[in-house]
Amino acid sequence: MIVDSLQNAAKYYNLHTNFKKAFDYVSQNDITNLEEGAYEIGEGLKLIVIVGQGNTKEEAVKGFECHDKNIDIQISIKGPETFAWKPREKCVNPNGDYSDERDVRFFHDAPDTFFQLQEKQFAILFPEDVHTAMIGEGLLKKIVIKVKI
Repeated sequence: MIVDSLQNAAKYYNLHTNFKKAFDYVSQNDITNLEEGAYEIGEGLKLIVIVGQGNTKEEAVKGFECHDKNIDIQISIKGPETFAWKPREKCVNPNGDYSDERDVRFFHDAPDTFFQLQEKQFAILFPEDVHTAMIGEGLLKKIVIKVKI
C-alpha cells in the first residue's frame, strides 16, 4: 500500500505501465466535478466516481475486501475519508468465495490499522492489501481507478 498526495504522483509511474496514464487523466481533467458513475479512461483503466454518506468503522468493515486482477488507486475528492487496512497474508476468515466477475474477495477479519485521506490525497492498494473505505461523517466523494494487472 502507498499513501501520498497527488502532487507526488510521478514518483510512482514506474510501478505499473498504466499509473502514468491514470494520474495524467486525473491531472488533466476536472475530477472534482465528475458525475457519479464509471468511465473507461484507457486500455486496462476504469475510473469510478463514488459519492455517498460516510459510514462507521463497524459498518464499513463488513465490506473488507481485496482484488486479484486490479490495483486500486483511490483518491479523496471530498473528505476526509478513513480507510481500514490489513495485509492479505494475515486474513484468515473469508466472507464467501472470490467473485471473478466482480474481482472481489471479502473477509471477516478485523483491520490492523486505520488511516485517513484528505482531499487530493490517494492510496494505491495492491492485491495483497485488504481494505475498506468510505468511513467518515457527512458526504464523501472519491475516485477509484481500477488498474488491470
